[in-house]
Amino acid sequence: MKKILFYLAICCFLPKLFAQEEEVKNEPFFETDSLYVEDQFYIGATYNIMFNRPDNVSQRNLSNGIYAGFIKDLPVNKNRNKAIGIGLGYSVNTYFDEIKITRQGDDVVYEVIDSEISISKNKIITHIVELPIEFRWRTSTPDKYQFWRIYPGFKLGYVFSDIYKFESGAERLRFSNPDLNKLQYGVTISVGYNTWNLNAYYGLNQMFDNASLSDGTAINTRDFKLGLMFYIL
Repeated sequence: MKKILFYLAICCFLPKLFAQEEEVKNEPFFETDSLYVEDQFYIGATYNIMFNRPDNVSQRNLSNGIYAGFIKDLPVNKNRNKAIGIGLGYSVNTYFDEIKITRQGDDVVYEVIDSEISISKNKIITHIVELPIEFRWRTSTPDKYQFWRIYPGFKLGYVFSDIYKFESGAERLRFSNPDLNKLQYGVTISVGYNTWNLNAYYGLNQMFDNASLSDGTAINTRDFKLGLMFYIL
């Protein structure tokens, strides 16, 4: 009798055991990447403000810029939500204001444009290769793709190409300004959640080197950029 009960128990439980084994085998397997990195490619657009310009000078139109690049993400803790980012990027920027720039021999002359003069173009365009460095804090995890981020940092830039353009009636000016600081650097911060991030840059050095208006007023303009940044991968 005991043997019969034993065999019946086996017959009852074996199918359940095989069913559980089959269920485990059929379950999808997701491997957690413990060595994940974040935010290695970026692209953005900015509104450029010529900060600390002379009192009698205002900006015209919408000064703007676009930029993109790659940042190597280097986590510094086990959870990988704190990191240092070092990268390489490119930006093109356009600035509109009321200062006319002319070349007189080896000298560069700056003068405020009279409000009665009709101008069709007065802008500076710069092309910059950039080296961004970020100190990264985020709420990410290996399987969490939407998270908060705060990335303060520093950016070093080299202006490898610039052009000043002026048009008023029959007058046309187009040249590279030797007074423009080729080396530009400043502090940055990027704050946001998921796709949307506010980004700001404040230049620590002046845009122009020893420049002044025709009346002697120093041009101590610094670059301030405010815009949106999008991180990818």
